[in-house]
Amino acid sequence: MTMQQAKADALAARLATGQPGQGGWLGAAQAAALARLRGMGLPGKRDEYWRYTDPTSLNAPDAPSAALFDSRGEAPPFSGLDRLRLVFVDGIFDQAQSDDPVLEGIEIERLGSAALNPSHWAAGLYGTLETRGQTPVERPFAALNTAQATEGVLIRVTGRPSKPVSLIYLHKSERSDAILHHFVKIESGAELTLLENGPAAARLSKVLEVEVADTGRFHHIRTQGRDHERRAVSHIFARIGAGALFKSFTLTANGRLTRNEAVLELAGADAVAHIAGASVGDGDFHHDDTVFVTHAAERCESRQVYKKVLKNGAVGVFQGKILVKQGAQKTDGYQISQSLLLDEDSQFLAKPELEIYADDVKCSHGSTSGAIDDTALYYLRSRGVPLKQAQSLLVLAFLAEAIAEIEDEAIAEDIRARLEAWLHRHEH
Repeated sequence: MTMQQAKADALAARLATGQPGQGGWLGAAQAAALARLRGMGLPGKRDEYWRYTDPTSLNAPDAPSAALFDSRGEAPPFSGLDRLRLVFVDGIFDQAQSDDPVLEGIEIERLGSAALNPSHWAAGLYGTLETRGQTPVERPFAALNTAQATEGVLIRVTGRPSKPVSLIYLHKSERSDAILHHFVKIESGAELTLLENGPAAARLSKVLEVEVADTGRFHHIRTQGRDHERRAVSHIFARIGAGALFKSFTLTANGRLTRNEAVLELAGADAVAHIAGASVGDGDFHHDDTVFVTHAAERCESRQVYKKVLKNGAVGVFQGKILVKQGAQKTDGYQISQSLLLDEDSQFLAKPELEIYADDVKCSHGSTSGAIDDTALYYLRSRGVPLKQAQSLLVLAFLAEAIAEIEDEAIAEDIRARLEAWLHRHEH
């Protein structure tokens, strides 16, 4: 069987459960995505960008079972913050648990209801960034998401809301298979902080499209976990205008399989895009960050900062690329991916890339993997710090560069507290 035939067969099996019968502009976007997807098929291990991650469980027609995690006694992430809460249970919006989606300077509507309005602002935008993100690398699961999603939120920001919007994903069924697609449009000069947290489902497919207009600002912080047997594939597609800011940080704690893809395009002069991640895994944990940043305008800045802490055979993957197009002079691109291996059984697989077609740029990438520094550990022990506490302090110091990308100190402190709790639970 040829590789392309195997990919086509995997797609046929996945689509056998049927397609949503949407009409209007959403139906048109779904049909276009399905046509793109049929030309790709679903990925296999022989695909270049899937060589380190086995997509078999993501290709399967049905979601593998994932046990529910008992989180009694532990407050959910961001629970101490004043925020507008929108709750999804196994991928379905739960109005009873959600806040009234009314806030100054912002419009929020569910995807399903917005699709009934032919003149909705998202009608000509939904799916466009995902489509752009299919070149030069195909991203079949993103196309599958656009083709099948009927749940999600559409957010248009015209001012500066007084509090963040918080998307909360609850997991209640051991066989749930959730598909969510969100679109965020930041108008010129507007600003939004978007929070995401929760395991969501036994298997989750999520796409977040973000259009940041000139001088707009977007802050994104999400936590993934803690139901360990869950599987997830997520995509962020962002287009950043002139003088605009995009910042995204992800904390991942456990999870059988997580693949986070990000495709960012700095489309206007003086745009800034920072994306960072901290992941901690123990045992049968596989975490893959795949990032593609395109500099298409002058004087733009990008940062990719990824840190992974792995133990007991956990696997971390980083694939990151910076593409500087012709004419994108004065580019400043930075990429760092590092892992801290707490035993000899874990592994970190990295593939950093630079592709540059401009001659006045400053670009760098680096990737390292190693153990806890014995000298630093000895220094702390010699001053009376117990071994486990000393190790935790050094792990937190290792992750600090990624967490520093969060501008809101209250949110950053919440992230640090969650990491400390994870380290305490996995001391043995």
